[in-house]
Amino acid sequence: MAEQAKERNPGCTGCEEASEEELLRRLDEVIANYKTRPGALIPVLQMAQGIFGYLPEVALKRIARGLGKSYSEVAGVVSFYSFFSTVPRGRNLIRVCLGTACYVRGGMKVLEALKKHLGIDVGETTPDREFSLEVARCFGACGLSPVITINDNVHHRVKPTRVAEVLAQYASNDGPQDQVVRADEVQATTEGLEVPRPGGEVIADEAPVGPSEAVSAGAGERRV
Repeated sequence: MAEQAKERNPGCTGCEEASEEELLRRLDEVIANYKTRPGALIPVLQMAQGIFGYLPEVALKRIARGLGKSYSEVAGVVSFYSFFSTVPRGRNLIRVCLGTACYVRGGMKVLEALKKHLGIDVGETTPDREFSLEVARCFGACGLSPVITINDNVHHRVKPTRVAEVLAQYASNDGPQDQVVRADEVQATTEGLEVPRPGGEVIADEAPVGPSEAVSAGAGERRV
């Protein structure tokens, strides 16, 4: 039984997976604590995702009923914000920037290399639950483009030929070794930055996402 639980929860050592009933009980407690507060939906969704690891339909229906909202309203919020996921995510979340600077400097090639190496498409998770792949508009690190984030780490000037090397650092649990900028270092690289347009025009960057929003993939970022 423990071995089966370990297979369902990669990275979990000495623990068994909680039943759906137990997870829903925890969710009910969260709903009860938040239901009378203004703007409760997003924090409840965030906590629900922490409980389940993602947002399954059963959880969305429970939240809608508990907060007195329609299912379509709850599902609409989930689909609007990129932080929320309705499918299980891997242990390592990869996000590829496709903002202007990153796109011009090879962001799509990096994305294609990741898709090929992992054998998955955007929005999917590898069968071993090690990696999930997503895209985003901007991480506020245009001066370091092309950029990807893996969990809380920003990998800058990523080359398609090096994606296997970058991913190997996470698959081996050793953590990132190079080409990494932490969240609190991103802003200093982007102040006063000018961003090239595909046609050659150079203009000031347009309202980049702040570092804490970008790297931590907060709910404030809209899905692209």
